[in-house]
Amino acid sequence: MRSLIAFAAASALLMAAQPERPGQWRVIGPGGGGSQYHPTVSPHDPRIVLAGCDMTGAYITYDAGESWRMFNLRLPPRSFIFDPVDRNGIYVLSNALYRSADAGKTWGLVYPSPGAVTGLIMPDDHASPRILTRPPHGAMDAVAVDPADSASLYAAIRQDGTTRLHVSSDRGASWKAGGELPPAVQRIYIDARSPRNGRTVFVLASGGVAVRQRGAWRRGAVPDGVKEFLDASLGFGENGRPVIYAISARDAYVSEDAGQSWRVSRLPGSSSRLQAIATSMKHPDVAYASYDRLEMGGERYLGVAKTSDRGRTWELVWKDAGRRAGANLQDAWLNERFGPYWGGNPYSLGVGPDDPNICYGTDSGRTIRTLDGGKTWKGVYSARQPDGGWSTTGLDVTTCYGVHFDPFDTERMLITYTDIGLFRSENGGKSWFSATMGVPDRWVNTTYWIEFDPKVKGRVWGVTSYVHDLPRPKMWRQQSPSRYVGGAAISDDGGRRWRESNDGMPDTAPTHILLDPESPVDNRVLYVAGFGRGVFKSVDGGRNWALKNNGIPGAEPFAWRLALDVRGTLYAVVARRSEDGSIGNDQDGALYRSTDGAERWTKVNLPDGVNGPNGLAIDPKDPRRMYLAAWGRRTEEGAVNGGIFLTTDAGATWRNVLAKDQHVYDVTIDPKNPSVLYACGFESSAWRSTDRGETWKRIPGYNFKWGHRVIPDPRRPGMVYIATYGGSVWHGPAEGDPKAAEDIVTPALSYGR
Repeated sequence: MRSLIAFAAASALLMAAQPERPGQWRVIGPGGGGSQYHPTVSPHDPRIVLAGCDMTGAYITYDAGESWRMFNLRLPPRSFIFDPVDRNGIYVLSNALYRSADAGKTWGLVYPSPGAVTGLIMPDDHASPRILTRPPHGAMDAVAVDPADSASLYAAIRQDGTTRLHVSSDRGASWKAGGELPPAVQRIYIDARSPRNGRTVFVLASGGVAVRQRGAWRRGAVPDGVKEFLDASLGFGENGRPVIYAISARDAYVSEDAGQSWRVSRLPGSSSRLQAIATSMKHPDVAYASYDRLEMGGERYLGVAKTSDRGRTWELVWKDAGRRAGANLQDAWLNERFGPYWGGNPYSLGVGPDDPNICYGTDSGRTIRTLDGGKTWKGVYSARQPDGGWSTTGLDVTTCYGVHFDPFDTERMLITYTDIGLFRSENGGKSWFSATMGVPDRWVNTTYWIEFDPKVKGRVWGVTSYVHDLPRPKMWRQQSPSRYVGGAAISDDGGRRWRESNDGMPDTAPTHILLDPESPVDNRVLYVAGFGRGVFKSVDGGRNWALKNNGIPGAEPFAWRLALDVRGTLYAVVARRSEDGSIGNDQDGALYRSTDGAERWTKVNLPDGVNGPNGLAIDPKDPRRMYLAAWGRRTEEGAVNGGIFLTTDAGATWRNVLAKDQHVYDVTIDPKNPSVLYACGFESSAWRSTDRGETWKRIPGYNFKWGHRVIPDPRRPGMVYIATYGGSVWHGPAEGDPKAAEDIVTPALSYGR
């Protein structure tokens, strides 16, 4: 234990390096910023820890959280399982079961069987992958590895409404179905002291505990008055007997007889709400519980509680109150900028299986770690830099829309983010500062875009909203855009401070701002896409705005993106308002053109079968040549009529030039060479064309599931930035690295198929 603390202390003295992925790719930004889950500590080396997020990313550290490497298996991981025998063997369970045989560097499909895979489709709006097999496979809810035999796996598999225990003796190549299990299985544990030819198996489910012992099953229910367990964890004491911890929303429970009976275990204070609980596999006297709303001494607290006596007493070892962080918490930038309640208390906890002093907690924006049993806690998602800014440790969970460069200062760059607003770097991306100072508090969540004035030093406009993740349907399914809040702001110091600049623009979610570079410097013409409002125009540098929807039908047009060609012709992309695959109705997306500064709009024909336009790029030398990024329509066989479409006659006709990727978010033209184009989307790929969009090649090494757009690096030719939906910004070679190892190495699930 002393050596681990000493190692972490020494590592903290070093300036954090930007973690490198295979293929020379690095992830940049402040780190953290989104929900993280399932921290899991290796039984072989406590410095090795895995964590996941809700944005498809997974993360592994080999140095106790001082640095992390992101990997991506197309969907958010639901659990991590270390092989207790093989230190290089790790499993990840998401929509499928993957195994790494090289300590997390690459991953191969285990379940369903690779030989049974007949296809991979991504039909819905999020391009959620669905693995097709013959015969159809069930859903795996939990898995465990035998403590003495790496080849023996135990899994809860749900099919046709029934969950059963399945056992494999060949590392998952084949499975044998066994007894029926309760629904909603959370975890499986194997008793290492039980006979190897008849293991005792403990199955923790939301409805209680099921135990297989000597071939017979017995079940224990949740305590009286408890509807279901929200979380549960098990450890084996010195005598080999299991100790089980479980929580409802209000109370913790402990069982020392394999779930047959429970005793209630309450935290100090009153009114607490519990969210997660975890114990140490080999030291179950100790457990940690995540809580909030705990009232004590006239204050309301959130944080983590610890028991060292099997739940008989609890100590509040992490205790935040209001905007006041606990004295023993050394957090990074999130507390400094937004206060403790932004991150909140942990969604998930993970305790060292051999050392109960090690505990990791993951919350809405952070991963927090203790190595001394809760005496001190540290945020390990970001590291302070010498200039006072912050840089990621590799644990990035942020959606971003663009990377923006100050035309007067090559070292100043900004990233437009969801949830954390806007971040600014003054040293080319080495460190980052929050850059939403002066933006109205009720708008601070998402900065969709900013626009520098190329003629006036320091002047930059931005559009920001409390509504994030547009144009994804989850944001407008149940809330009318008329209730969205946000607007335009202006900065005169390169984005350090902002002021509202919104007269004439009612509250909206503005998703794009565009400057007419030919307009007078003292009275700049600007356009804003207001999602659910339409297109706004300013002729006085953003001081006043007017709605310009003549020719754009509908009460709430989903104005999404804007584009301007060299002749001054303006285009507006209106996002689709359906997600059911329908077409030919008033929910279709559309493309509009204006030749008179947005005074009148005319509809531009979309390609046949397309109703999900998402981005438009216009050739700077030939304005009749345009590239349309399109979002596919949902069908049972997969998404259709998405990809990239090319017109050479200003939209009179279109042809598809990239159909392999059905969810393309945007197309970017290299400003130094219009023959070179880039594209990115939601299918684990970025693309490059060197022949004006006629053919496209995947960029090797980049494989984050949900991508937004590619931005050529103006300072380093041959390098690009890729803004992602959930993985911050990637920086790497424009052509990729053909030798880069991909995360998924199973041919049936290869990227860019």
